[in-house]
Amino acid sequence: MTGFGLRIRASGHKSWIVYHRRGREQVKISLGAVGSVNAEAARGQAREILAAVATAGLPRPVVQKQAPTFDEYIEAFWADYARHWKPLTQSTNRRVIEKELKPIFGPMALERIRRSDVMRWRDDMSGRPGVFNRALPVLAGMLAYAEQLGHRAPGSNPCRRTPRYRRVPKERFLSAAEYRRLGAVLAMVAGFEPAAVAAVRLLLLTGARVSEILTLRWDYLQPPRLHLPDSKTGPKFIYLGANAIAILEVIPRRDECPWVFPAGRGEGPLSTIYPQWEKIRRAAALPDVRLHDLRHSFASVAINAGVSLMLIGRLLGHSQPETTARYAHLEDRSVGDAAKRVSRSLGLALGVSI
Repeated sequence: MTGFGLRIRASGHKSWIVYHRRGREQVKISLGAVGSVNAEAARGQAREILAAVATAGLPRPVVQKQAPTFDEYIEAFWADYARHWKPLTQSTNRRVIEKELKPIFGPMALERIRRSDVMRWRDDMSGRPGVFNRALPVLAGMLAYAEQLGHRAPGSNPCRRTPRYRRVPKERFLSAAEYRRLGAVLAMVAGFEPAAVAAVRLLLLTGARVSEILTLRWDYLQPPRLHLPDSKTGPKFIYLGANAIAILEVIPRRDECPWVFPAGRGEGPLSTIYPQWEKIRRAAALPDVRLHDLRHSFASVAINAGVSLMLIGRLLGHSQPETTARYAHLEDRSVGDAAKRVSRSLGLALGVSI
């Protein structure tokens, strides 16, 4: 190898060297004594030095940084992104990441996640379509942010155009008889579960979301309405009737506690009433009624009372008219009943038997 050699001094000391020219100057570099470095290792060092000299000044190839695995990426994504979600969304999405996404995509490099992997996961979730539908947007958001960080090629999100499972929307509306049964049970257990009963009654009378009622603060109360500075759809007013105001007036207040429904322990609000609701609905023979169905039932009663969809959307705090449109078929039924009553009255007036 030109430039590689063995130097022997007058003293008898032997060492490996490599030399090259830098302009008119000859540069010699010692590679170590013969006793400590064998010929093969010295030759390898010389080859690297001579190659570096030969390519000095030439453009060097860009070394691509290896993309992290999905597991390694989770905490970086969470630190940057999670703060922009509401607390309830944070807890829900974290659970989705840990229980649904991490076991499937955890060991995979971010840049290696392909559409085929997402579709295979979708097929495996056929027995849990609702969970898949909630988890897919989380995965899509994580991979979209990975593109922004340079971990994936732009426009390569494999979740794009991945179909969600079609599900028939759950629509459960309380009948008049069911309202009476539920009211009787609430009156019966009010002494044992006062906070839960008051919260359920407010849900029935306002059409509010469960989270909106449980996180109520006393300073939100501005009769005849509640002013929520933040909700699922942003700032919102909840309009209160006389019955709802009466319920709020008899709820005891804790000194220096801002919450209408404070937790039994700690300084935060009540986190859930689902255990109490399970007992209440069973006692009322309504085992299939969810707390969210009370919101649907509020809309149903409003439509039967002749309230327009536009006003119902405002009462429920919908940000999009399309959300309220799910109740349009109830309005059609109400209008149809009104048409029948008008037709019957006109028939009697005209002497036509209908």
